[in-house]
Amino acid sequence: MIDAGLVLEGGGMKGVYTAGVLDFFLDKGLEFKDVYGVSAGACTMCSYISKQRGRGRDTFVDYVGEKGYMSLHSLLTTGDIFNVGMSYDLVPNYLNPFDYETYKKFEGNAYAVVTNIETGEAEYIKIKDMHDGMDYIRASSSLPLVSRNVRIGNKLYLDGGIADSIPIKKSEADGNKKNVVILTKPVGYRRKPEGKKSLAAIKVRYLNYPKVYELMKARCDMYNDTMDYIEKQAEEGKLFLLRPQVDAQIDRLEKDKDKLNALYEEGYKEAESRYEALMEYLAK
Repeated sequence: MIDAGLVLEGGGMKGVYTAGVLDFFLDKGLEFKDVYGVSAGACTMCSYISKQRGRGRDTFVDYVGEKGYMSLHSLLTTGDIFNVGMSYDLVPNYLNPFDYETYKKFEGNAYAVVTNIETGEAEYIKIKDMHDGMDYIRASSSLPLVSRNVRIGNKLYLDGGIADSIPIKKSEADGNKKNVVILTKPVGYRRKPEGKKSLAAIKVRYLNYPKVYELMKARCDMYNDTMDYIEKQAEEGKLFLLRPQVDAQIDRLEKDKDKLNALYEEGYKEAESRYEALMEYLAK
């Protein structure tokens, strides 16, 4: 097991890039001591830890044409644009069975990042057993405005990316002196401020949870500051960065299977082309 952190950004359907990178890691037997997944990154993290090569890609691509999976119909009828019953029960338990037992054998630490909408804080939930952790994966992936709040115990959660889009600082705080960061946004990307209409809708929707509005208003600056930090650390050789080299023109809720498959292949090939550099970094 590699004594390093593996940090996985979210990004909706762009997460299929990460699935490609992680499948290459599986092919090479690369296993990291600490893995941090945010939103779509938390989803790909699960299939990586359960060592199910190809499953990450499958869960992004195979069901995108079905209205019972990701659709306006699902949003209007269930309150979630990604149908909860299909995403977190039908797929992992029947259509593309998740290997719960192999996941449990993972000797490292796997964290799903969620946002507590009452405190406005990111929480890093260690998931040892996916039977118990599935709700946290759902919470980590529950986008504001198009998902219901997820109650777990006496807490309410939404997408982890609201409070901590790329948890590199958490990995460093946990003692990881080496980190591999997988981003889903291309070289040069910087987040734009949230639109006025979107912020207005968020303010109304989460009137009883004002921290959500505050976080979404500040998210642009928080994200870009983190990106500046990551790029500087990568330039200085303090972390290893993998990300798309060009903008694949894929929407957060993309349904074009050809585009998704192409981005998956890009992730795999990018990891493959930089494998020697990665191993040199990890051997320092």
